[in-house]
Amino acid sequence: MRILSAIVLFAIAAIHLFLVFDGVGGTLGVLFILNTVAGVVLGVGILALHGRLQRVATILGLLFAIASLLALLLALTVGLFGITEVWTFTLVPETVVVDAIGVVLLAITSVLVLRSPRTK
Repeated sequence: MRILSAIVLFAIAAIHLFLVFDGVGGTLGVLFILNTVAGVVLGVGILALHGRLQRVATILGLLFAIASLLALLLALTVGLFGITEVWTFTLVPETVVVDAIGVVLLAITSVLVLRSPRTK
């Protein structure tokens, strides 16, 4: 589950990086680059860390996936930071699906990691 969770975080990061290279700029482009960095760091953290730090990385990964999905849904409905998104924009439907899968996978992984025996 950790590997699948890391893969979905890398996928979220890759989508946002692609959108930057596809021409998204300004404030949204900066936010997408930060999203890319966060997704990669959290994915690596879930795979490379152990013990308490792995738990932290997994929970942060879950929160990151939730925030990414909520930000897109807000942009699609009421707008976010003055940005209104449409379903027909590049990779919007795919991003909703990947983010939703990420939330489910990371929730399961978080439960498993938190229930595992504690090691120092």
